[in-house]
Amino acid sequence: MSGPTADLFADDALQQPPRREQIGEQSYVLRGFALPWIDRLLPELRRVLAQSPFRQMVTPGGFTMSAALSSCGALGWTTDTHGYRYSPLDPSSQQPWPALPDALRELAVSAAADAGFSDFAPDACLINRYVPGAKMSLHQDKNERCYNAPVVSVSLGLAAIFLFGGHERGDKPQKISLFHGDVVVWGGVDRLRFHGVMPIKEGVHPIMGPQRINLTFRTAG
Repeated sequence: MSGPTADLFADDALQQPPRREQIGEQSYVLRGFALPWIDRLLPELRRVLAQSPFRQMVTPGGFTMSAALSSCGALGWTTDTHGYRYSPLDPSSQQPWPALPDALRELAVSAAADAGFSDFAPDACLINRYVPGAKMSLHQDKNERCYNAPVVSVSLGLAAIFLFGGHERGDKPQKISLFHGDVVVWGGVDRLRFHGVMPIKEGVHPIMGPQRINLTFRTAG
Protein backbone atom coordinates (compact mmCIF):
# COMPACT_ATOMS: atom_id res chain seq x y z
CA MET A 1 0.00 0.00 0.00
CA SER A 2 1.48 3.33 -1.03
CA GLY A 3 0.69 6.99 -0.51
CA PRO A 4 -1.40 8.12 2.47
CA THR A 5 -2.18 4.53 3.46
CA ALA A 6 1.47 3.47 3.67
CA ASP A 7 1.64 4.22 7.41
CA LEU A 8 -1.75 2.65 8.10
CA PHE A 9 -0.42 0.20 10.61
CA ALA A 10 2.43 1.73 12.61
CA ASP A 11 2.89 0.87 16.29
CA ASP A 12 0.94 1.71 19.40
CA ALA A 13 -0.78 5.02 20.14
CA LEU A 14 -1.91 6.70 23.30
CA GLN A 15 -5.28 5.35 24.44
CA GLN A 16 -8.02 7.02 26.39
CA PRO A 17 -10.35 5.37 28.89
CA PRO A 18 -13.69 4.26 27.37
CA ARG A 19 -16.75 6.30 28.31
CA ARG A 20 -20.14 7.15 26.80
CA GLU A 21 -21.33 10.67 26.02
CA GLN A 22 -24.93 11.34 25.02
CA ILE A 23 -25.24 13.87 22.19
CA GLY A 24 -28.91 13.40 21.30
CA GLU A 25 -32.02 11.61 22.54
CA GLN A 26 -30.83 8.38 20.92
CA SER A 27 -27.28 9.33 19.96
CA TYR A 28 -23.98 8.63 21.69
CA VAL A 29 -20.23 9.03 21.36
CA LEU A 30 -18.52 5.91 22.72
CA ARG A 31 -15.06 7.17 23.58
CA GLY A 32 -12.28 4.68 22.84
CA PHE A 33 -14.80 1.92 22.17
CA ALA A 34 -13.00 0.57 19.07
CA LEU A 35 -9.54 0.38 20.66
CA PRO A 36 -9.85 -3.27 21.82
CA TRP A 37 -10.65 -4.26 18.21
CA ILE A 38 -7.75 -2.42 16.54
CA ASP A 39 -5.33 -5.36 16.32
CA ARG A 40 -7.97 -7.49 14.57
CA LEU A 41 -9.57 -4.69 12.59
CA LEU A 42 -6.54 -3.22 10.81
CA PRO A 43 -5.32 -6.38 9.02
CA GLU A 44 -8.87 -7.00 7.81
CA LEU A 45 -9.14 -3.42 6.63
CA ARG A 46 -5.90 -3.82 4.70
CA ARG A 47 -7.30 -6.87 2.90
CA VAL A 48 -10.52 -5.05 2.00
CA LEU A 49 -8.61 -2.10 0.56
CA ALA A 50 -6.30 -4.35 -1.44
CA GLN A 51 -9.38 -5.75 -3.17
CA SER A 52 -11.32 -2.47 -3.50
CA PRO A 53 -8.88 0.47 -3.22
CA PHE A 54 -9.86 3.99 -2.27
CA ARG A 55 -11.09 6.18 -5.09
CA GLN A 56 -12.42 9.72 -5.52
CA MET A 57 -16.11 9.67 -6.40
CA VAL A 58 -18.15 12.35 -8.15
CA THR A 59 -21.43 13.74 -6.82
CA PRO A 60 -24.57 14.02 -8.97
CA GLY A 61 -23.72 17.71 -9.30
CA GLY A 62 -20.37 16.87 -10.88
CA PHE A 63 -18.16 17.72 -7.89
CA THR A 64 -15.31 15.40 -6.88
CA MET A 65 -15.58 14.47 -3.21
CA SER A 66 -12.58 15.45 -1.07
CA ALA A 67 -12.83 12.22 0.93
CA ALA A 68 -11.76 9.03 -0.88
CA LEU A 69 -14.15 6.08 -0.61
CA SER A 70 -14.36 2.32 -0.62
CA SER A 71 -16.85 -0.17 0.83
CA CYS A 72 -17.30 -3.70 2.06
CA GLY A 73 -20.34 -5.83 2.76
CA ALA A 74 -23.21 -7.08 0.64
CA LEU A 75 -23.89 -3.51 -0.51
CA GLY A 76 -21.55 -0.59 -1.09
CA TRP A 77 -22.48 3.09 -1.22
CA THR A 78 -21.57 4.84 -4.43
CA THR A 79 -22.14 8.12 -6.21
CA ASP A 80 -21.74 9.47 -9.71
CA THR A 81 -23.51 11.90 -12.02
CA HIS A 82 -26.52 9.53 -12.02
CA GLY A 83 -27.11 9.84 -8.27
CA TYR A 84 -26.43 8.38 -4.82
CA ARG A 85 -27.21 4.69 -4.31
CA TYR A 86 -26.15 1.32 -2.96
CA SER A 87 -24.83 -1.36 -5.29
CA PRO A 88 -23.77 -4.99 -4.81
CA LEU A 89 -20.89 -4.37 -7.25
CA ASP A 90 -17.82 -2.18 -6.98
CA PRO A 91 -18.21 0.18 -9.98
CA SER A 92 -14.43 0.23 -10.48
CA SER A 93 -14.15 -3.54 -11.00
CA GLN A 94 -17.75 -4.66 -11.62
CA GLN A 95 -17.07 -7.35 -9.02
CA PRO A 96 -18.82 -7.79 -5.66
CA TRP A 97 -17.54 -5.61 -2.86
CA PRO A 98 -15.31 -7.42 -0.33
CA ALA A 99 -17.23 -9.32 2.33
CA LEU A 100 -17.71 -7.53 5.65
CA PRO A 101 -14.97 -8.94 7.91
CA ASP A 102 -16.03 -10.51 11.20
CA ALA A 103 -13.96 -8.07 13.27
CA LEU A 104 -15.69 -5.07 11.71
CA ARG A 105 -19.14 -6.62 12.05
CA GLU A 106 -18.59 -7.55 15.70
CA LEU A 107 -17.38 -4.04 16.51
CA ALA A 108 -20.41 -2.43 14.88
CA VAL A 109 -22.92 -4.79 16.50
CA SER A 110 -21.32 -4.37 19.93
CA ALA A 111 -21.26 -0.56 19.66
CA ALA A 112 -24.90 -0.47 18.56
CA ALA A 113 -25.90 -2.66 21.51
CA ASP A 114 -23.96 -0.44 23.93
CA ALA A 115 -25.96 2.53 22.61
CA GLY A 116 -29.27 0.73 23.11
CA PHE A 117 -29.81 -0.74 19.63
CA SER A 118 -29.93 -4.53 19.86
CA ASP A 119 -30.06 -6.86 16.85
CA PHE A 120 -28.14 -4.50 14.56
CA ALA A 121 -27.34 -6.39 11.36
CA PRO A 122 -25.15 -4.21 9.11
CA ASP A 123 -24.89 -5.18 5.46
CA ALA A 124 -22.87 -2.16 4.32
CA CYS A 125 -19.68 -0.51 5.57
CA LEU A 126 -18.64 2.70 3.85
CA ILE A 127 -14.92 3.42 4.27
CA ASN A 128 -13.87 7.06 3.93
CA ARG A 129 -10.30 8.34 3.92
CA TYR A 130 -9.73 11.96 4.88
CA VAL A 131 -6.33 13.52 4.29
CA PRO A 132 -5.67 16.98 5.78
CA GLY A 133 -8.07 19.47 4.22
CA ALA A 134 -10.69 16.86 3.30
CA LYS A 135 -14.19 17.28 4.69
CA MET A 136 -17.78 16.05 4.41
CA SER A 137 -20.65 18.51 4.00
CA LEU A 138 -23.76 18.27 6.15
CA HIS A 139 -26.01 15.50 4.86
CA GLN A 140 -28.53 12.87 5.93
CA ASP A 141 -28.04 9.12 5.54
CA LYS A 142 -31.22 8.35 3.64
CA ASN A 143 -30.30 6.00 0.78
CA GLU A 144 -31.14 2.97 2.93
CA ARG A 145 -34.39 1.05 2.41
CA CYS A 146 -35.62 1.75 5.94
CA TYR A 147 -34.45 3.75 8.92
CA ASN A 148 -35.15 1.33 11.76
CA ALA A 149 -31.48 0.46 12.21
CA PRO A 150 -28.92 2.92 13.62
CA VAL A 151 -25.81 4.32 11.97
CA VAL A 152 -22.51 3.28 13.57
CA SER A 153 -19.48 5.42 12.71
CA VAL A 154 -15.92 4.47 13.76
CA SER A 155 -13.05 6.98 13.75
CA LEU A 156 -9.46 5.90 13.11
CA GLY A 157 -6.38 8.09 12.83
CA LEU A 158 -6.26 11.88 12.89
CA ALA A 159 -8.74 13.78 15.04
CA ALA A 160 -11.83 15.27 13.44
CA ILE A 161 -14.55 17.76 14.29
CA PHE A 162 -17.84 15.95 13.76
CA LEU A 163 -20.84 18.14 12.97
CA PHE A 164 -24.05 16.72 14.43
CA GLY A 165 -27.04 18.78 13.41
CA GLY A 166 -30.79 18.59 13.60
CA HIS A 167 -33.47 17.38 11.20
CA GLU A 168 -33.25 20.51 9.04
CA ARG A 169 -30.16 21.50 7.10
CA GLY A 170 -30.26 24.96 8.62
CA ASP A 171 -30.23 23.71 12.23
CA LYS A 172 -27.03 24.71 14.03
CA PRO A 173 -24.88 21.60 14.51
CA GLN A 174 -22.95 20.54 17.57
CA LYS A 175 -19.19 20.42 17.07
CA ILE A 176 -17.82 17.21 18.57
CA SER A 177 -14.14 16.27 18.64
CA LEU A 178 -13.55 12.66 17.62
CA PHE A 179 -10.33 10.75 18.21
CA HIS A 180 -8.80 7.43 17.19
CA GLY A 181 -11.04 4.62 18.45
CA ASP A 182 -14.13 6.74 19.10
CA VAL A 183 -17.47 5.43 17.83
CA VAL A 184 -20.62 7.49 17.20
CA VAL A 185 -24.00 5.75 17.15
CA TRP A 186 -27.25 7.44 16.25
CA GLY A 187 -30.69 6.03 15.47
CA GLY A 188 -34.33 6.03 16.44
CA VAL A 189 -35.67 9.58 16.60
CA ASP A 190 -32.19 10.85 15.67
CA ARG A 191 -31.67 8.58 12.65
CA LEU A 192 -32.12 11.31 10.00
CA ARG A 193 -30.18 14.09 11.70
CA PHE A 194 -27.82 16.01 9.47
CA HIS A 195 -24.12 15.40 10.08
CA GLY A 196 -20.75 16.10 8.51
CA VAL A 197 -17.02 16.53 9.12
CA MET A 198 -15.05 19.78 9.18
CA PRO A 199 -11.77 19.94 7.22
CA ILE A 200 -9.16 17.66 8.77
CA LYS A 201 -6.16 19.47 10.23
CA GLU A 202 -2.56 18.65 9.35
CA GLY A 203 -0.96 15.93 11.44
CA VAL A 204 0.47 12.44 11.57
CA HIS A 205 -1.21 9.82 13.73
CA PRO A 206 1.18 7.28 15.30
CA ILE A 207 -0.86 4.33 13.99
CA MET A 208 -2.67 5.58 10.91
CA GLY A 209 -0.23 8.14 9.55
CA PRO A 210 -1.32 11.45 7.93
CA GLN A 211 -4.98 10.56 7.53
CA ARG A 212 -8.31 9.81 9.15
CA ILE A 213 -10.23 6.70 8.16
CA ASN A 214 -13.90 6.47 9.01
CA LEU A 215 -15.97 3.27 8.92
CA THR A 216 -19.72 3.83 8.69
CA PHE A 217 -21.95 0.79 9.18
CA ARG A 218 -25.57 0.72 8.04
CA THR A 219 -28.37 -1.69 7.26
CA ALA A 220 -28.96 -0.69 3.66
CA GLY A 221 -30.90 -3.52 2.01
